[in-house]
Amino acid sequence: MIKLRAAPLITAILILALVVVSLIFILPLEDEASNEADKPTLAELLPAAEAGDADAQYRIGRMYFYGKGIPENYVEAVRWYRLAADQGNARAQSSLGHAYFLGKGVTQDYSEAARFYKLSAEQGDAVAQASLGIGYFHGLGVERDYGEAVRWFRLASEQGTDLGHSYLGRVYETGLGVPQNYSKAHMWYNLAVAGGYQSDAASRDRVASKMTRTQVAEAQQMAAECKARDYKGC
Repeated sequence: MIKLRAAPLITAILILALVVVSLIFILPLEDEASNEADKPTLAELLPAAEAGDADAQYRIGRMYFYGKGIPENYVEAVRWYRLAADQGNARAQSSLGHAYFLGKGVTQDYSEAARFYKLSAEQGDAVAQASLGIGYFHGLGVERDYGEAVRWFRLASEQGTDLGHSYLGRVYETGLGVPQNYSKAHMWYNLAVAGGYQSDAASRDRVASKMTRTQVAEAQQMAAECKARDYKGC
Protein backbone atom coordinates (compact mmCIF):
# COMPACT_ATOMS: atom_id res chain seq x y z
CA MET A 1 0.00 0.00 0.00
CA ILE A 2 2.77 2.46 0.89
CA LYS A 3 4.64 1.80 -2.35
CA LEU A 4 1.52 2.32 -4.43
CA ARG A 5 0.84 5.68 -2.83
CA ALA A 6 4.47 6.75 -2.97
CA ALA A 7 4.97 5.95 -6.66
CA PRO A 8 2.85 8.81 -8.05
CA LEU A 9 4.51 11.25 -5.67
CA ILE A 10 7.98 10.10 -6.68
CA THR A 11 7.00 10.39 -10.35
CA ALA A 12 5.68 13.92 -9.80
CA ILE A 13 8.89 14.93 -8.01
CA LEU A 14 11.02 13.53 -10.85
CA ILE A 15 8.94 15.37 -13.45
CA LEU A 16 9.22 18.64 -11.54
CA ALA A 17 12.96 18.13 -11.16
CA LEU A 18 13.26 17.64 -14.91
CA VAL A 19 11.32 20.84 -15.56
CA VAL A 20 13.49 22.80 -13.14
CA VAL A 21 16.66 21.46 -14.77
CA SER A 22 15.31 22.62 -18.13
CA LEU A 23 14.65 26.11 -16.81
CA ILE A 24 17.99 26.41 -15.00
CA PHE A 25 20.28 25.15 -17.73
CA ILE A 26 18.37 25.37 -21.01
CA LEU A 27 16.49 28.68 -20.94
CA PRO A 28 19.62 30.78 -20.32
CA LEU A 29 21.14 29.13 -23.41
CA GLU A 30 17.98 29.80 -25.44
CA ASP A 31 18.16 33.49 -24.56
CA GLU A 32 21.93 33.89 -24.83
CA ALA A 33 22.00 34.63 -28.56
CA SER A 34 20.26 37.97 -28.05
CA ASN A 35 23.09 39.04 -25.70
CA GLU A 36 26.15 37.74 -27.52
CA ALA A 37 26.77 40.62 -29.89
CA ASP A 38 26.93 43.37 -27.29
CA LYS A 39 28.09 42.84 -23.72
CA PRO A 40 28.59 46.22 -22.02
CA THR A 41 29.89 46.38 -18.47
CA LEU A 42 27.86 47.30 -15.40
CA ALA A 43 29.54 50.71 -15.31
CA GLU A 44 28.55 51.33 -18.92
CA LEU A 45 24.93 50.26 -18.38
CA LEU A 46 24.28 51.91 -15.04
CA PRO A 47 23.76 55.53 -16.20
CA ALA A 48 21.11 54.52 -18.74
CA ALA A 49 19.47 52.08 -16.31
CA GLU A 50 19.24 54.69 -13.56
CA ALA A 51 17.73 57.10 -16.10
CA GLY A 52 14.97 54.55 -16.73
CA ASP A 53 16.17 52.68 -19.83
CA ALA A 54 14.33 49.34 -19.66
CA ASP A 55 16.79 47.40 -21.82
CA ALA A 56 19.73 48.54 -19.68
CA GLN A 57 17.79 47.59 -16.55
CA TYR A 58 17.09 44.13 -17.98
CA ARG A 59 20.75 43.63 -18.92
CA ILE A 60 21.92 44.57 -15.44
CA GLY A 61 19.37 42.18 -13.94
CA ARG A 62 20.68 39.42 -16.14
CA MET A 63 24.28 40.17 -15.16
CA TYR A 64 23.37 39.85 -11.47
CA PHE A 65 21.23 36.75 -11.98
CA TYR A 66 23.90 34.76 -13.84
CA GLY A 67 27.00 36.38 -12.36
CA LYS A 68 28.07 37.82 -15.70
CA GLY A 69 31.10 39.98 -14.89
CA ILE A 70 29.82 40.74 -11.37
CA PRO A 71 29.06 38.63 -8.28
CA GLU A 72 25.81 36.70 -8.51
CA ASN A 73 23.02 38.43 -6.58
CA TYR A 74 19.48 37.18 -7.16
CA VAL A 75 17.77 39.85 -5.05
CA GLU A 76 19.49 42.64 -6.95
CA ALA A 77 18.74 40.86 -10.23
CA VAL A 78 15.05 40.74 -9.42
CA ARG A 79 15.06 44.43 -8.50
CA TRP A 80 16.40 45.39 -11.92
CA TYR A 81 14.22 42.86 -13.75
CA ARG A 82 11.15 44.32 -12.05
CA LEU A 83 12.03 47.89 -13.02
CA ALA A 84 12.28 46.81 -16.65
CA ALA A 85 9.27 44.50 -16.51
CA ASP A 86 7.11 47.31 -15.11
CA GLN A 87 7.88 49.19 -18.32
CA GLY A 88 6.70 46.26 -20.42
CA ASN A 89 10.11 44.85 -21.36
CA ALA A 90 9.30 41.33 -22.58
CA ARG A 91 12.69 39.80 -21.79
CA ALA A 92 12.59 41.21 -18.27
CA GLN A 93 9.07 39.84 -17.76
CA SER A 94 10.23 36.42 -18.91
CA SER A 95 13.28 36.56 -16.65
CA LEU A 96 11.16 37.67 -13.69
CA GLY A 97 8.91 34.68 -14.34
CA HIS A 98 12.02 32.53 -14.34
CA ALA A 99 13.04 33.96 -10.94
CA TYR A 100 9.60 33.25 -9.47
CA PHE A 101 9.58 29.73 -10.90
CA LEU A 102 12.92 28.87 -9.35
CA GLY A 103 12.45 30.91 -6.16
CA LYS A 104 15.66 32.87 -6.71
CA GLY A 105 15.61 36.39 -5.29
CA VAL A 106 11.90 36.01 -4.48
CA THR A 107 9.69 33.50 -2.73
CA GLN A 108 8.92 30.69 -5.16
CA ASP A 109 5.51 31.26 -6.68
CA TYR A 110 4.40 29.33 -9.77
CA SER A 111 1.33 31.55 -10.22
CA GLU A 112 3.46 34.69 -10.36
CA ALA A 113 5.86 32.90 -12.68
CA ALA A 114 3.01 32.05 -15.04
CA ARG A 115 1.69 35.61 -14.85
CA PHE A 116 4.99 37.12 -15.93
CA TYR A 117 5.60 34.42 -18.53
CA LYS A 118 2.21 35.21 -20.05
CA LEU A 119 2.86 38.95 -20.16
CA SER A 120 6.07 38.26 -22.02
CA ALA A 121 4.69 35.45 -24.20
CA GLU A 122 1.86 37.64 -25.43
CA GLN A 123 4.49 40.07 -26.69
CA GLY A 124 6.06 37.24 -28.68
CA ASP A 125 9.00 36.27 -26.49
CA ALA A 126 9.81 32.71 -27.51
CA VAL A 127 11.46 31.66 -24.23
CA ALA A 128 8.41 32.87 -22.30
CA GLN A 129 6.10 31.06 -24.71
CA ALA A 130 7.93 27.77 -24.12
CA SER A 131 7.98 28.38 -20.36
CA LEU A 132 4.27 29.16 -20.27
CA GLY A 133 3.65 25.99 -22.27
CA ILE A 134 5.53 24.03 -19.61
CA GLY A 135 3.28 25.60 -16.98
CA TYR A 136 0.15 24.49 -18.79
CA PHE A 137 1.58 21.04 -19.55
CA HIS A 138 2.45 20.28 -15.93
CA GLY A 139 -0.20 22.41 -14.23
CA LEU A 140 2.34 24.71 -12.58
CA GLY A 141 0.84 28.09 -11.71
CA VAL A 142 -2.05 27.58 -14.09
CA GLU A 143 -4.66 24.89 -14.51
CA ARG A 144 -3.31 21.99 -16.55
CA ASP A 145 -4.41 22.37 -20.17
CA TYR A 146 -2.62 20.25 -22.77
CA GLY A 147 -4.25 22.03 -25.70
CA GLU A 148 -3.09 25.42 -24.42
CA ALA A 149 0.36 23.97 -23.73
CA VAL A 150 0.63 22.78 -27.34
CA ARG A 151 -0.43 26.20 -28.61
CA TRP A 152 2.39 27.93 -26.74
CA PHE A 153 4.96 25.23 -27.59
CA ARG A 154 4.11 25.66 -31.26
CA LEU A 155 4.45 29.45 -31.11
CA ALA A 156 7.83 29.08 -29.43
CA SER A 157 8.91 26.39 -31.88
CA GLU A 158 8.01 28.55 -34.87
CA GLN A 159 10.63 31.00 -33.63
CA GLY A 160 13.21 28.22 -33.58
CA THR A 161 13.18 27.61 -29.83
CA ASP A 162 14.51 24.12 -29.21
CA LEU A 163 12.65 23.76 -25.92
CA GLY A 164 9.46 24.14 -27.96
CA HIS A 165 10.68 21.44 -30.37
CA SER A 166 11.43 19.13 -27.47
CA TYR A 167 8.02 19.45 -25.85
CA LEU A 168 6.22 19.07 -29.19
CA GLY A 169 8.05 15.78 -29.52
CA ARG A 170 6.76 14.82 -26.10
CA VAL A 171 3.13 15.74 -26.81
CA TYR A 172 3.09 13.86 -30.11
CA GLU A 173 4.71 10.83 -28.49
CA THR A 174 2.19 10.74 -25.65
CA GLY A 175 -0.87 12.06 -27.47
CA LEU A 176 -1.43 14.73 -24.81
CA GLY A 177 -3.09 17.73 -26.47
CA VAL A 178 -2.72 16.30 -29.97
CA PRO A 179 -3.45 12.97 -31.66
CA GLN A 180 -0.56 10.60 -30.99
CA ASN A 181 1.80 10.56 -33.97
CA TYR A 182 5.18 8.86 -33.72
CA SER A 183 6.38 10.31 -37.03
CA LYS A 184 5.83 13.87 -35.80
CA ALA A 185 7.27 13.01 -32.40
CA HIS A 186 10.41 11.70 -34.11
CA MET A 187 10.57 14.81 -36.30
CA TRP A 188 10.37 17.23 -33.35
CA TYR A 189 12.82 15.25 -31.20
CA ASN A 190 15.20 15.18 -34.16
CA LEU A 191 14.96 18.95 -34.54
CA ALA A 192 15.57 19.40 -30.81
CA VAL A 193 18.67 17.19 -30.98
CA ALA A 194 19.92 19.13 -34.00
CA GLY A 195 19.55 22.28 -31.94
CA GLY A 196 21.72 20.89 -29.15
CA TYR A 197 19.28 18.96 -26.94
CA GLN A 198 21.33 15.80 -26.88
CA SER A 199 19.15 14.33 -24.11
CA ASP A 200 16.33 14.07 -26.66
CA ALA A 201 18.35 11.59 -28.71
CA ALA A 202 17.15 8.84 -26.35
CA SER A 203 13.54 10.01 -26.76
CA ARG A 204 13.91 10.03 -30.54
CA ASP A 205 15.40 6.54 -30.52
CA ARG A 206 12.64 5.29 -28.21
CA VAL A 207 10.02 6.51 -30.67
CA ALA A 208 11.99 5.09 -33.62
CA SER A 209 11.85 1.63 -32.02
CA LYS A 210 8.06 1.75 -32.47
CA MET A 211 8.30 2.74 -36.14
CA THR A 212 9.20 0.99 -39.37
CA ARG A 213 12.35 1.96 -41.24
CA THR A 214 10.21 3.61 -43.88
CA GLN A 215 8.41 5.68 -41.26
CA VAL A 216 11.71 6.75 -39.70
CA ALA A 217 13.04 7.82 -43.10
CA GLU A 218 9.86 9.79 -43.73
CA ALA A 219 10.13 11.46 -40.31
CA GLN A 220 13.73 12.45 -41.06
CA GLN A 221 12.60 13.99 -44.34
CA MET A 222 9.80 15.80 -42.50
CA ALA A 223 12.37 17.28 -40.11
CA ALA A 224 14.52 18.54 -42.99
CA GLU A 225 11.50 20.11 -44.69
CA CYS A 226 10.29 21.68 -41.43
CA LYS A 227 13.69 23.27 -40.82
CA ALA A 228 13.76 24.57 -44.39
CA ARG A 229 10.43 26.29 -43.74
CA ASP A 230 11.80 27.90 -40.55
CA TYR A 231 9.59 25.59 -38.47
CA LYS A 232 6.38 27.11 -39.88
CA GLY A 233 3.42 24.89 -40.74
CA CYS A 234 4.99 21.73 -39.36
